[in-house]
Amino acid sequence: MSESAEVADAGDKLAAAIERGARARALLENELLRDAFRTLEDDYTAAWKTWPAADAAGRERLWQAVNVLGKVRDHLARVVADGRLARRELSELIHRAR
Repeated sequence: MSESAEVADAGDKLAAAIERGARARALLENELLRDAFRTLEDDYTAAWKTWPAADAAGRERLWQAVNVLGKVRDHLARVVADGRLARRELSELIHRAR
């Protein structure tokens, strides 16, 4: 593969990462999704706190649900950060190509 083709391929991958980052940011800023995360986390936490101690499996499932919500939020935040990094890398790639 020629150097210009490699640069173009890298640029395409970076542009895709930038687009994914923008979409993830829009999701994180979406009020409906933010409200859904907040409501679910509050509901699962409240249920976990009042769940019978004898039902350890049920309490564990509720705790896992709370943790999964956090992991989804963290994943979206990583995609946003990757998009920002890709934007910087693309800018550097364009400047080097000049």
